[in-house]
Amino acid sequence: MSSLFPRHTVEWKLEEPAAFRRLTLSLVEMAILTGLVVRLLRAVILTWVGPNWWWFGGSWALLAVIFCLSAAAHLSNYPVRQWFWRVPAFVGVEVLTEMLVSLGLIAVGREPMGTARAHYHDWPQMAMSTLKWRLTIIIAFALVLAAVVQTVRYFLLRHEHRAGTVAAVHEEVERIEAEHAHER
Repeated sequence: MSSLFPRHTVEWKLEEPAAFRRLTLSLVEMAILTGLVVRLLRAVILTWVGPNWWWFGGSWALLAVIFCLSAAAHLSNYPVRQWFWRVPAFVGVEVLTEMLVSLGLIAVGREPMGTARAHYHDWPQMAMSTLKWRLTIIIAFALVLAAVVQTVRYFLLRHEHRAGTVAAVHEEVERIEAEHAHER
């Protein structure tokens, strides 16, 4: 049976992840940043984009892309089985952040609602609508992303003639142990 600790000590090197990687590891930080950016861009889009439908549609597509990319940046750090709780949690924190930013924009009279400005009595309806759309977008995106990840994983393992990741790890451990035994 293999030991959990190496027989030979070596210098341990601790590598700290880059700043962006550290940000993507945190569900709360990534969702807060996304909610802040998406809500402020939404306010700018509804305020400054005129009646041109191409600009309007392109702007909404840009918001969806930003939302999905930030979710993908966070989810890519974790196995697919953890996405079942991470996706709703990400959406919850993101929507909460958006709604807090929305309250701030309403307070200063800058939160657009269609062609007019939103008021405090509009906020609950805006919150429910935002939650519904964000949840729909991110769940659909996460399902597609999970299917792509699992398909690529399957084909990579099949290419290596392995049945699964666990088998691959055990084969690698056995190969390393055999090399170490041969060296002695």
